[in-house]
Amino acid sequence: MWLQVRLYLLLGLLLAIIYGVIVGVASAIGAGSFLIYAIIAIFFVLLQYLMGPSMVKWTMRVKWVSEREQPQLHSMVAELAKAAGIRKPKVGLSMIPIPNAFAFGRTQRDAKVCVTETLLKSLSSDELRAVMGHEICHIKHRDMMIMTILSVFPLIIYFIAISLLFSGFGGRGRGGSPIALIGIGLFLLYFLVSLLVLYGSRIREYSADLGSVKLGNRPRHLATALYKLAIGNARVPKESMQRVQGLKAFFVNDPSRAMREVSDLKEVDLDMSGTIDYGELMALQSKKVRLTTGDKIMEVMSTHPNMLKRIKHLSSLI
Repeated sequence: MWLQVRLYLLLGLLLAIIYGVIVGVASAIGAGSFLIYAIIAIFFVLLQYLMGPSMVKWTMRVKWVSEREQPQLHSMVAELAKAAGIRKPKVGLSMIPIPNAFAFGRTQRDAKVCVTETLLKSLSSDELRAVMGHEICHIKHRDMMIMTILSVFPLIIYFIAISLLFSGFGGRGRGGSPIALIGIGLFLLYFLVSLLVLYGSRIREYSADLGSVKLGNRPRHLATALYKLAIGNARVPKESMQRVQGLKAFFVNDPSRAMREVSDLKEVDLDMSGTIDYGELMALQSKKVRLTTGDKIMEVMSTHPNMLKRIKHLSSLI
């Protein structure tokens, strides 16, 4: 509950920032001039909203599958959706060579949930159910829509900033320099807002992990699934990873951090079995996760929580 409250509070804060930017810039350069920037920004926002799901489908090479083709997957999704109190989402297979899963769509009614073929081969039934529970909870919490809205805010600020910067430097003799300074200030705000959006993305991952456990999945099954995903992602060629670089926020974990995650999680996998069992999670409960400065900076700049902190959170849910 508190995780969701934090996400909505963040949404309110960013709405207040955008409102302040609109009012401030309109006052500085005149409402008439600003209206042009606002109309163009709104156009790009609507374009992203309308085209976003199609772009995800194309980039992830999604193929929709019937119950006859994937009976176990459909049955699992239907059961989890019923337990979550939402309608069953459309089910698809992603043909990219990266073991992972993701959900996307504009609303609960048009939500889709997908897994990659490599994921199906990597996980046990219980582990797959835990991952699918995570994705179903993204749909239940409507955080796909919230993150779509949040991700638009930096784009709006960036567009206004770069427009003011060019118009400011192009109009020095007409008082353009102050406008350029406003543009530079907005670039700094763009960086701050981008960090806040990343923070929101990390909140939603913790929330979906908790939601998966509430749907009846064992924390150790989700922890092991995350471990196996990191191992599988670490083996993926860089060329394949580059294709989905802009969409990694959709995944269960961040594939680009897989090598570091495998190294960190070996500290949790005490018997080196390639899984994280109940005893290992219990042992983690009493340990304090200590991150290096580099790890902390990397987490702040990431769409996903640090994996050790995430597994520590799962250990608290036993």
